Amino acid sequence: MADPSSYRPSPGQIPDSPGVYKFRDEHRRVIYVGKAKNLRQRVANYFQDLAGLHPRTRSMVTTAASVEWTVVSTEVEALQLEYTWIKEFDPRFNVKYRDDKSYPYLAVTLNEEFPRVQVMRGAKKKGVRYFGPYGHAWAIRETVDLMLRVFPVRTCSAGVFKNAARTGRPCLLGYIDKCSAPCVGRVTPEEHRELAEDFCDFMAGRTGTYIRRLEKDMTQAAEEMEYERAARLRDDAGALKRAMEKSAVVLADATDADLIAVAEDELEAALQIFHVRGGRVRGQRGWVTDKVEAVDTSGLVEHALQQLYGEERGDAVPKEVLVPALPEDTEAVSQWLAERRGSQVSLRIPQRGDKKDLMATVQRNAQQALGLHKTKRASDLTTRSRALEEIAEALGLDTAPLRIECYDISHLQGDDVVASMVVFEDGLARKSEYRRFQIKGFEGQDDVRSMHEVIGRRFKRYLQDKERTGEWEQAPSVTDPATTATATDPAATGPGPAATGPVPAATGPVPAPALPAASPADEIDPREDDGRPKRFAYPPQLVVVDGGQPQVAAAKRALDELGIDDIAVCGLAKRLEEVWLPDDDDPVVLPRSSEGLYLLQRVRDEAHRFAITYQRAKRAKRIRSSPLDDVAGLGETRKQALIKHFGSVKKLRQATIEEICEVPGIGRRTAESVAVALASAAPAAPAVNTATGEIMEEDDGGTP
Repeated sequence: MADPSSYRPSPGQIPDSPGVYKFRDEHRRVIYVGKAKNLRQRVANYFQDLAGLHPRTRSMVTTAASVEWTVVSTEVEALQLEYTWIKEFDPRFNVKYRDDKSYPYLAVTLNEEFPRVQVMRGAKKKGVRYFGPYGHAWAIRETVDLMLRVFPVRTCSAGVFKNAARTGRPCLLGYIDKCSAPCVGRVTPEEHRELAEDFCDFMAGRTGTYIRRLEKDMTQAAEEMEYERAARLRDDAGALKRAMEKSAVVLADATDADLIAVAEDELEAALQIFHVRGGRVRGQRGWVTDKVEAVDTSGLVEHALQQLYGEERGDAVPKEVLVPALPEDTEAVSQWLAERRGSQVSLRIPQRGDKKDLMATVQRNAQQALGLHKTKRASDLTTRSRALEEIAEALGLDTAPLRIECYDISHLQGDDVVASMVVFEDGLARKSEYRRFQIKGFEGQDDVRSMHEVIGRRFKRYLQDKERTGEWEQAPSVTDPATTATATDPAATGPGPAATGPVPAATGPVPAPALPAASPADEIDPREDDGRPKRFAYPPQLVVVDGGQPQVAAAKRALDELGIDDIAVCGLAKRLEEVWLPDDDDPVVLPRSSEGLYLLQRVRDEAHRFAITYQRAKRAKRIRSSPLDDVAGLGETRKQALIKHFGSVKKLRQATIEEICEVPGIGRRTAESVAVALASAAPAAPAVNTATGEIMEEDDGGTP
């Protein structure tokens, strides 16, 4: 735990202008981002007596190791920069709302020549008009099905569209008049785009115009005794009315507004948003967050506004935003929203009438969402905490291992030897930090030696990162056979001498000169100190290896050679699921019903899955390779031409240079290169039918 006074800025050093500040921890990670009208006053509040700070603020300042700030011109700029940094650095002590699902939107792809109506999830794309979000995708499809009677816009995929254009026949929707069939030229691109824009106008709330026009045309058709046309128009108007009925009128004055409600307790907060367009609820979504910083309702609302509208422009930001509490700096937030919309935005608390009643409904939804979330999470969070506590108790750790790394070696009879590293934080997989390694220091099968290499390589990079930031003043000498382990990630790749013998056991304390300089492949990323998470920058509290006592000893020896003594190591053996510790002759046996054992099994199984997936992919790539791949200047087309001409690689190998030159596009120099490549490559061992023992000759046309 750091003492905030050790990094407190000098008096008068902090400016009194608007700006944004960042707290970093000892590993240079950004752990908190905040903004202030007056940086001097705001930052000074963090360095008062710890007893007077909120417990969450006290936890943040004692975790931090430095503070820095950036001065801006206005409070609006500070708001925008704060949002940008929170999104970029993902600080652990900032409130971040998280969805428990990906909400579907009704999307119209106006960026295509023939716009398409479809259901979309995930990040929004430029040039696409979105409506929603909706609670369920089936609700979107029902609405679209009703509206296609009036607005027969294309809904098919690109493949179906191209196939219909090629064959000259539309799909089923084209035959039943629920698509204008632009694929076969029934309408021009301009006419189809007009249909799509009318569809968007109707979904945006301008409904009365279309219904009145349909009813007028229906009356006129009936007067002219065109009864079939009048009946079709009557059905079209009914379809639009049914589509409108799916979203009931909640505000009689056809208001465009977003209503935000917050339900909170001491630990968590739930947020609910109703999107009202044209007086009707067009979408709803909800978020939940842990209150990791000392924040009140107004602060939660401000964070919600940043996340909700930070990437939006134009009409996606409504004219009116109704909230339960105004942000601390209402004027700056309102101006920021207005800049994103391009016109004035009203940010206020509803006081009376329909809007206040609707806000009460949104508030009830938020309360229900918080209650449901706590019910779903209670057992899961309790179980994870109990599992970590059981692991700490069984292994004799001082604290629960919040970050666990697990390593596994995978190969097929000594070929394609690879390793995996998986990371679990707070009992949950953190897949963005998984890593894969290739073992190239030696040939054959040696899991113990491979484990020593991988562990050494991973933590050598960690020490180099610490040395660059000045945290490692006296690093041990590294005699690192693991430099021959090459990670597939560029940061984990570096040349090293090939190992020529078994790894010697550690015999005593290792002297401590400086670490060797990083090789060119290990050069530091130029963005190393920007606060973003790095590949090997964070140390775990526990290293788990897949295996028994030999693998554990190898991992421990690799850490000892690097002078690292504050990371626990254990191994989980598959035979009896016993846990092995370094220097212990007897394993630790956890009860079969233990949550700690279950978590270790999950971590081990995930490392095994990740390793074997990579090993299989690597093997498949090697099997698909051909001697022709090594011929310079020989592309895929000419490879296929050679195989097609001769029938197989075996027959091509037997051909003369003159015969190879007979293949169209193959000159003499290329033919000579092909002959040399095939002559130097040893033929693959013949395949054997395991059922009959028959040797399968290579007479079939193999792929190059």
